[in-house]
Amino acid sequence: MEVTTATETNQATWDGGKNKPLGASYGKLMMWFFILSDALTFSAFLGGYGLTRFKYIESWPIADEVFTHVPFLHGVNAPMYYVAFMTFILILSSVTMVLAVDAGHQMKKDKVTIYMLFTIIGGLIFLSSQAWEWKTFIKGEYGAIQLKDGKIIQFVDKTGHQIALDKFAIHSNRERVQLNRAKGLWFMSGSKLPPFSVNEVIEGFKSHPEITIRTEQLNLDTKQKIIIPRDKAMFFLKRAKAVVKGANLKVNEYGKTTFADFFFFITGFHGFHVFTGITINIIIFFNVILGTYERRGSYEMVEKVGLYWHFVDLVWVFVFTFFYLI
Repeated sequence: MEVTTATETNQATWDGGKNKPLGASYGKLMMWFFILSDALTFSAFLGGYGLTRFKYIESWPIADEVFTHVPFLHGVNAPMYYVAFMTFILILSSVTMVLAVDAGHQMKKDKVTIYMLFTIIGGLIFLSSQAWEWKTFIKGEYGAIQLKDGKIIQFVDKTGHQIALDKFAIHSNRERVQLNRAKGLWFMSGSKLPPFSVNEVIEGFKSHPEITIRTEQLNLDTKQKIIIPRDKAMFFLKRAKAVVKGANLKVNEYGKTTFADFFFFITGFHGFHVFTGITINIIIFFNVILGTYERRGSYEMVEKVGLYWHFVDLVWVFVFTFFYLI
């Protein structure tokens, strides 16, 4: 009678992927394990974002007022349009990946090649769009004033629409010097000078009676930022600390700096996943062209990377919903 050892049983179970426990090869099973662990990571990030937003619900920036830009349409207010376009492109790339996997099952090399190429193009469009969105977010558009307590105030007209600082601020003849190593004995990296000084903004405000300010505080009933009457605006401006233009990890013209922190971290982490997916897709694309999987008699590698790509697309749907829409 033959005695089967534990090692032999283990080899018979996996056998380099020839046997398929749970109906999946070893490689696909490991991809599912990775996706599960990564899903928990993204869940933690989005959960942390949700808790922080709930904590500062009365002063959290309004996404429709932040993400209003569209390439080549300067000055056009199109809230969320371009983000929706990015989302559509990424979902469309998931469809082409499904078609590539299906063509692989049918051993149709030409169709796999075409659909993989479309998937890569879709990923590149999304990634470049995300880079443009980052640049726009960092650069800013309107500008704002940061108070001594760290809060942000913005300028609006009589209709409540935000006004850019360069529409009313008065340039003075006083030279402003950018801090650099040659200006002092000990040099500490200085941030880029804003386009105006606090005094220039205040003087411009005084000369434009049609302008007032609004705080980062929200009216929870109207979901709009609270506008301060002009006769009380100077009370806030007297506590002005600095002019803020754009957003980074230290200041944010749109409101809470924490909003910018989460934006850079969550969308950046997802963007890294998209970049990784594109890189892998390119490698597999060239392997398809070289006939590697034709010789193997299976396009399972296309299917495995397809699982990863669908996961990246699904994660973005949650990021888009929780970060941009809600």
